[in-house]
Amino acid sequence: MTEQQQGQRCGYVAIVGRPNVGKSTLLNHILGQKLSITSRKPQTTRHNIVGIKTEGAVQTIYVDTPGQHLGHKKAINRYMNQSAQTAMADVDVVVFVVDKLAWTPEDEQVAQKLESCRSPIILAINKIDQLARKEDLLPHLKKLAERLKVDEIIPVSALRNDNLDRLEKLITERLPEGIHLFDEEQITDRSMRFLAAEIIREKITRQSGEELPYQATVEIEEFEEKSTTTFISAAILVERKGQKQILVGEQGSRIKLIGQAARTEIERMVGHKVMLKLWVKVKSGWSDDERALRSLGYDQ
Repeated sequence: MTEQQQGQRCGYVAIVGRPNVGKSTLLNHILGQKLSITSRKPQTTRHNIVGIKTEGAVQTIYVDTPGQHLGHKKAINRYMNQSAQTAMADVDVVVFVVDKLAWTPEDEQVAQKLESCRSPIILAINKIDQLARKEDLLPHLKKLAERLKVDEIIPVSALRNDNLDRLEKLITERLPEGIHLFDEEQITDRSMRFLAAEIIREKITRQSGEELPYQATVEIEEFEEKSTTTFISAAILVERKGQKQILVGEQGSRIKLIGQAARTEIERMVGHKVMLKLWVKVKSGWSDDERALRSLGYDQ
């Protein structure tokens, strides 16, 4: 170990919780830039997303996990739950995120799975900026402290950056000493191709109704980077013909809006012009077909 490497800390931190508690927003605000896609619809995150933050001697490797949920039997739901569980078993610190004063059966499921976790657990009570009565927070914290086996409980607002510096300090104190695993400029281990597909899927989620986002996915069929332009062709897969009609919209209006929004954000990511071509294909049953899921990148 070199003199520069002495005193370094480096470790993995899993961000876990049920859907829609703000895990991806938390990661994005800790990193200071957008990496995980977000929306108000539950189960937006489908993959473990690694976000890397290096500050001086400390490199923290965050893993944003899919929301763990109950009552869904499809292969894609099993994949998402398994992805989160795999992350919990293999990290140095776990951040368990819950939503304000709520405690649901899905929160309970996450808590039960964490009972066998040997890593330090920090419970983050998110969205405290939305509390109507701040005085309700203290008794809630006390109740959770009695109920759960966690090392720390901290109220935060990921969206408002409230108390995130304190959360990061608690995490850093629990990271092991060790050399950094990534270059200090690197923020993720995911490819631009993967991130482009995620951005397109986010725009689908934001442009469509309640049911459609869970039965749509994105397959990048071409990703070619040239000196001043990146050419991307992507197929949006849905399960039924009616879903295709919804996504395309009247005279192609909705698919055009999705494409415009996605192209603008991908251009910010790659730093130059993007030519994006989208189309919608019907692939019946893709979300409950393990072989199809593996071919679409849903694997561990």
